[in-house]
Parts: sequence; C-alpha cells; structure tokens
Amino acid sequence: MNRRLYLAALSCLALAACAGAAITSQPWLEIGPASPWQSTEVDTRIIGLGLPLGSHLAEGVRFAGGVQVLTPTLSPVRSLSDLKLVGTDGFVAVSDKGELVRGRIELDTAGQLIGLGQWRSRRLTLNDGQPITEKIDGDAEGLAILANGDLLVSFEGNHRIWNYGPLDDMRLPTSVVRPVWPFGGNEGMEALASSGSKWRVGGETGGIWDCHTVSEPTCTLVRMPPDEPLKVSDYRTTGMDRDPDGQGWWVVQRAYTPPMDMRARVRRMDEDGALGPVLVELKLPATTDNFEGIAATKRGGKTRLYILSDDNENPLQRTLMLAFDVTP
Repeated sequence: MNRRLYLAALSCLALAACAGAAITSQPWLEIGPASPWQSTEVDTRIIGLGLPLGSHLAEGVRFAGGVQVLTPTLSPVRSLSDLKLVGTDGFVAVSDKGELVRGRIELDTAGQLIGLGQWRSRRLTLNDGQPITEKIDGDAEGLAILANGDLLVSFEGNHRIWNYGPLDDMRLPTSVVRPVWPFGGNEGMEALASSGSKWRVGGETGGIWDCHTVSEPTCTLVRMPPDEPLKVSDYRTTGMDRDPDGQGWWVVQRAYTPPMDMRARVRRMDEDGALGPVLVELKLPATTDNFEGIAATKRGGKTRLYILSDDNENPLQRTLMLAFDVTP
C-alpha cells in the first residue's frame, strides 16, 4: 500500500476509533505538605477498536473499553513507555523522556474503561538528586513495583535498573542488578515486571532474565536471546506484568514496518519464558499504535488487562489505553 492510501486508511481509522467527545480530566488536588508531583491537565476521548477487519480476540477475550489521551506538544504526559497499577484504581507510567506519571482509571457502572483522571507528574532524578535532563540518561522503558513497594525503573541507552524507593516517599535512586548482556543503544531492557522481591527482565530484541537480591545480587538467564536479534518489523516484547493469579506473565508485543504499519499482540508467558497463543491481535484498519506497556489485575473473576501506547511525540501516533477482559 502506498503512503497516500496509508494516510487515507489512518484517517478512516481515526474517525472510526475516536467516537467520543473530548473530556477534560478531573484535576489532582494536592493535600498536605508541598509535593514534588505537579498536577497536569489532560483531555481524554473514548475510543473503540475501530474497523473489525484488523482486530482479532481469542475465545474468552472481550474488549472492555478504550481511551485516547489528548495533550499538547511537550506535555509530560507524552512518550509513555510502561504501565503498572497501584491500589484499586490508580496507575503509574513512565516516559522515555524521564517523566514519572500517575493517574486514576475511570470505569462506568459496567466496568468499561471510559476515562483517565487526576494526572500528575514528576521528573525522575539522577543518583545525586538532580533532575534528569539528557535523553541518554532518561530513556526509561520499564516499570516494576516490588512486594515492599519499591519502584524499579529500567533505562536504555545508558542501560541500568534503578530503585527509587516507595512511590509515595521516593528517594535517591540506587542501582540494582541487571542482566549482563550487550544490549543495543536503543534496544535495551524494554519489559520489566516484579514477582514478590524478584524482577523479570525482557530484552527488546529477545532474551528473558530473572533477577533478585535474596542471597546475593544475580540475574539468571531464563530464555536465551535469538542468534539473530529481532528486527523492528518482528514482534518484540515491549511490556510485561505478572499474572495476578501468580502463574506466569502477560506480555504485549509490537511490530513496526515503515512508514506506518504498527501492530500489537497480547500473549501469556510461562515461567520458562515460552510464549502462548496470541489472545489479542491489533493491526490496521483496527485501532492500533506503538503499544509498549501492559498491566494486569483481577476484576469480577476475570483478568483485566490494560495496554498503553507510546506516541513518541509523533503527530502520526497516539497515546492510547485499551482494556480487555480474559476469562480463565
């Protein structure tokens, strides 16, 4: 398909997916002492799955609503690259510009995702307490929250995993163990998730590791990266979260073929790193984008999954959150 047809298809997709009017989210109101978090005004719009030709949901999977995030250029709520849930309806996200973002998931009476509110953000810091200002230092790609509440952030470019302490009482970051592997400059530890006091790391071009500090800091290879690193047009694992039942993991994968062919898949991952069947598949002309974050929880006896896309500050990309319910 040539570029003109692709642009036409994307326009049709936008019209089909963006069915709702824009709604300004409720502001976050600071309570108590001065906070390092800054309230951010964000508009959201309810969207659907777009044209059904491009979406495939496996048996037992149901679309549970979607939201597009509308923000001005250079807003801190852009380039969001991972997602985790906090409490009953809160979420935390990280951007590849070094921003940490929090908000609240809004559901209707039927449990459908209809909005995101109470947005606030703060700049991640270096280990000397100074705000991150350089892209090579602030390219955050993964988030994990340990059982004790500590927040882990994985970065690429300057590859590392830092522990920022509890989300509500963050401290100067300290390094934690990461896989000893020659990650590419822009192809690092894209997927990060916790299981108790341990964390699992997924490389963008392949490879799975389990890390911990139980006896001594170490990362164990779970699945070797392929001999030939995955290409951008291959499905790469870009986000991961622990199954809320404590058995296995959930992953989101992304494939990109220039100029505008972006695809996404959601799958389960076993403890040994093996991937199960594709449960959600999104491609044009359905609602799709550069999905990089995934979060899982239990709701009504089902597993509720949220996936988040990174717009890369690109006018042809969008920040989307989609919800899916998976019946056990």
